Amino acid sequence: MCQTGTAAQNDARNLFVKRARWFILSLLAIITEGFNCASTHSYLFFRKAIMKILVIGAGLMGWAAAFDMARSEQVTAVTLADNDGLRLRQAVERISRLTGSSKATAIPLDAADTGAALELMRGHDGVLSAVPYYFNLGLTKAAIRAGCHFVDLGGNNNIVQQEFKRELQAQAAGVAIAPDCGLSPGMASILGGELLRRIGGKADALKIYAGGLPQNPHPPFNYQLVFSVEGLINEYSEPVKVLRDGRIITVEPLTEVERFHMEGFPELEAFHTSGGTSTLPETFQGQVGECYEKTLRYPGHVDKLRTLYDLGLFSNEKRRINGAMIAPRQAVACLFEEKFRSDEPEVTILRVEAHHDDMIASFSMIDYTDAATGMTSMMRTTAWPASIVLQMLVGGQITKRGGIHQETDVPAQLFLNEMTRRGVAINYRIETAQEFHQGTLAAAVQEN
Repeated sequence: MCQTGTAAQNDARNLFVKRARWFILSLLAIITEGFNCASTHSYLFFRKAIMKILVIGAGLMGWAAAFDMARSEQVTAVTLADNDGLRLRQAVERISRLTGSSKATAIPLDAADTGAALELMRGHDGVLSAVPYYFNLGLTKAAIRAGCHFVDLGGNNNIVQQEFKRELQAQAAGVAIAPDCGLSPGMASILGGELLRRIGGKADALKIYAGGLPQNPHPPFNYQLVFSVEGLINEYSEPVKVLRDGRIITVEPLTEVERFHMEGFPELEAFHTSGGTSTLPETFQGQVGECYEKTLRYPGHVDKLRTLYDLGLFSNEKRRINGAMIAPRQAVACLFEEKFRSDEPEVTILRVEAHHDDMIASFSMIDYTDAATGMTSMMRTTAWPASIVLQMLVGGQITKRGGIHQETDVPAQLFLNEMTRRGVAINYRIETAQEFHQGTLAAAVQEN
């Protein structure tokens, strides 16, 4: 009995020490960042407190980013550029109505015309690309030549790698390029890096779960399109980069399905999709044993998508059909636009977990469509992080020039403060692995 009591006391003491250590490390990370930000702001924030920003792309993400900039006190002018005149005009009118200002103006631009983009960039301090990923490399080169800071929403690992190959050119030009600034990668990468700092720099695993879901799902796919269809298909079809047993490997998309539970939601499924880890595996190799990002969907979705994948319907290889050369992916993109496009309310879920020594630190977020502005949660949690990072670059809160890695170069606590100020709540927890699993089990039982 004495030995059992002693063992229990030792376990309790060890648990207390672990909790105290992680709490102190978290506090030190926050305090250190606060001092760094304070020293930077002392002259840089006020030196560049007036900004003129260019947003390329007036679709869902583009107008949400331009709206966020137009309501910022330190932004004096926002130019929104797109090749669709009607969409562009409607976006600017909507921004002006919601902000009560005339900061946003419209300029016609074809994102493929990098010469015209370069000329337009020259009158701005920073550029945000909200167009499909295949435009981003050309726009990156133009931004460096124009002397503009540049951020984009990513969407393709190969393009992002090519952008980072220009980081020395960007550094020489005195500007920063920051690919992958959306939800995941983007905000998830920032939070993942912050978790590592708060727990001492090492983890057994860093796990990211993210997904945009309809609040009222309709079978058979139980999904609605919440961002670019090209980006969606890319996630479903390209190789997936992960860190496993300390080694960087690739796995197939739409694989390794696991159950996911979040309080207030039915059981979801999580599976690999491309692009979500961005540069995390390279950055944290040697510090983290396992690192991956999985997409969240309602049960049954991934099986249907995997069937399309196995049939080759996401392929870009063109085939001759009735005399015309058509890529299966083109047809699927049109069908997805037709079948998945919806104006019904949706919800975005994000959870980032750092596992180490039987403890789990996590950030979690649940955000819903905002009926007042008409913005989906995916717009708020994808476009606003990109807007915040660009404003940090122009304003001087991020002083690094060259390639910006979200997980190491963005001041996370300042970023969290900015998201909170915008009404997006991100919660932080530290708990034992047992407490964590009991919580997810309780959520599963509650929904059943």
